Amino acid sequence: MASRGSGGDSQPVNSAADSPHRLRRPSWAGRNYTLLTAAAVVTNLGSQGALIAAAFAVLDAGGDGGDVGLVAAARTLPLVLFLLIGGAVADRLPRHRVMVAANALNCVSQAVFAALVIAGQAQLWQMMLLSALGGTGQAFFNPAAEGMLMSSVSGEQASRAFAVFRMAMQGAGLGGAALGGALVAVMGPGWVLAVDAAAFAVAGALRSFLDVSHIPPRASGGGLLADLRDGWHEFIGRPWLWTIVAQFSVVVAVVGAADAVYGPLVARDSLGGPGPWGLALGAFGAGTVGGALLMTRWKPRRLLLAGTLCVFPLAAPSAALAIPVPLGPLCAVMFVSGLAIEVFGVAWMTALHQEIPEDKLSRVSAYDWFGSIAMVPLATALAGPAEQAFGRTTALWGCATLVVVVTAAVLCVPDVRNLTRRTKAPVQGAPAPGVAPEPDAAPKPQPESADAEGAVGRLG
Repeated sequence: MASRGSGGDSQPVNSAADSPHRLRRPSWAGRNYTLLTAAAVVTNLGSQGALIAAAFAVLDAGGDGGDVGLVAAARTLPLVLFLLIGGAVADRLPRHRVMVAANALNCVSQAVFAALVIAGQAQLWQMMLLSALGGTGQAFFNPAAEGMLMSSVSGEQASRAFAVFRMAMQGAGLGGAALGGALVAVMGPGWVLAVDAAAFAVAGALRSFLDVSHIPPRASGGGLLADLRDGWHEFIGRPWLWTIVAQFSVVVAVVGAADAVYGPLVARDSLGGPGPWGLALGAFGAGTVGGALLMTRWKPRRLLLAGTLCVFPLAAPSAALAIPVPLGPLCAVMFVSGLAIEVFGVAWMTALHQEIPEDKLSRVSAYDWFGSIAMVPLATALAGPAEQAFGRTTALWGCATLVVVVTAAVLCVPDVRNLTRRTKAPVQGAPAPGVAPEPDAAPKPQPESADAEGAVGRLG
């Protein structure tokens, strides 16, 4: 007698396993899920500290705020440029191999970055190049990771699996940021970058043990461009999908501009400096953990309606900064907005898993990611000129208004309001409950596994 997990591994059941005192994983937390959760925790602990370390490495090398921005932009640009290609590659090759290769690239680039910083020889162009290599790795990793999750989760526990994974990921990110800041002060930025390189090596090793035998082999077809076209048709043919991605292209951009540009300025002028702003960002992170915890229990029937309503609170931090409110209320607002966006994140991943065919998951995820981050560099670049033209308070109220307007517009789409959670596997070829059938949509293959794997979430 054996139980089969998502990784295809069979484990004998013996008397010890039946003991009430033995800790046992939930039925949906199989071998692959455990490996990917552990890997995500390791990488988030390292990468959040590395973001702080990279900024201080630039400053320690004699750079200024503009140089810090150049290094950050060097990482973002290839992420935007290669996301769609990364999605097509992840649907063509075994996804775990793409993830391991991306981790290897991140490990090498961070290790070289660390060595240059520790030796005191890092130059701006070198830091930009190495950051660009890291962004390229993430462009291939993100769609593969999300596709890996979607192809492995099945059954009514999928939403809980997503929520638990995201709770672990967000908690690790929150702890990594706090730990990274402390280690930069004690050890210096170079050693924190070295720790991040080691974290990528460990995570890549864990992901190399993933079993993808439950995923059916991809039928031979056209080339990379044909794959991108197929992904685009899947994406644009679903109004709920492309409208929410368009919504988040605005939401992520204005929230990012408010957090990265206006928040530190308000903190400097009205809250007492970077310390209070760090507490506010920490409250947002704590809220995301709370939201993931909530979603382990709550299963809203109308997935996207509940999720989209939870986007409205993202307007509150910009409004609070525009007033500006004292630190206590600001932290409360940030906590609530973090909790709300995590509710959306779990609902969104559940909808993608439920509605998108397995063989197109990574490509659709790539279009999702691309649409969500494409406007971030433009928004952050325009934040300064907007403040000069209209004033900081008006610019912040504008950010809050845009979040409310685009979110209200998405609620006008019937499929967003009506898409419902499936409680059992649909009849092959039947339309999803609450959503009109699509004339050319192929039947969605049903995963064999009842387990979950890791994912990457929107807005952290």
